[in-house]
Amino acid sequence: MGLFSFFNRQPHNDQAVAQDTASLMGDIPEDIFVEKEQPGTTQPEEKQNGTPINSIHLLYDFLDKNYESKGYNDALINPDNTHLDQNIVALKNDLERSIRKVKTYYEDFIRQINFHIASRSRSGMVDTVEELAVKKEIAESHIKQVIEIEEQARNDEGVGHGIIISYTRGFRNGLAAISGHSILNKHF
Repeated sequence: MGLFSFFNRQPHNDQAVAQDTASLMGDIPEDIFVEKEQPGTTQPEEKQNGTPINSIHLLYDFLDKNYESKGYNDALINPDNTHLDQNIVALKNDLERSIRKVKTYYEDFIRQINFHIASRSRSGMVDTVEELAVKKEIAESHIKQVIEIEEQARNDEGVGHGIIISYTRGFRNGLAAISGHSILNKHF
């Protein structure tokens, strides 16, 4: 036996060594290695399809919701005109908040693009600068649409006002349903 044969020795019973190691470690909890959250919940910046949450799609998702059914259901819960007025104010506030989120997102994004354009142009990366300029144009067109929606909402017109009309129509339909059910369907 040589001097280095000590390092090359194999244990005589591999199974015994594996059992001893397993008994020393014990059971490892599942939550250490298994992630139970749904995909997409760990990345607050993007949706699953890669679209940023605060992009113009957030605003259009808000505008595309069915506010007529919400108004109808709200009228069935509380058929008071003050309730209608409060919910309209709440809807306008939600719209304003969504607009601010989207505007802030695009303003920050344009600042980042401007930095990258300046930095990459100093490095002579012409193709990259052109791609960044196209992205900037897209972001600027989106922010123009957002500003247009904001101005229309302030003047009670356009798609922003459409949600108010839809909600009010639903609320009034709910009031009519209450009257129809409780009064008009009674036979004398």
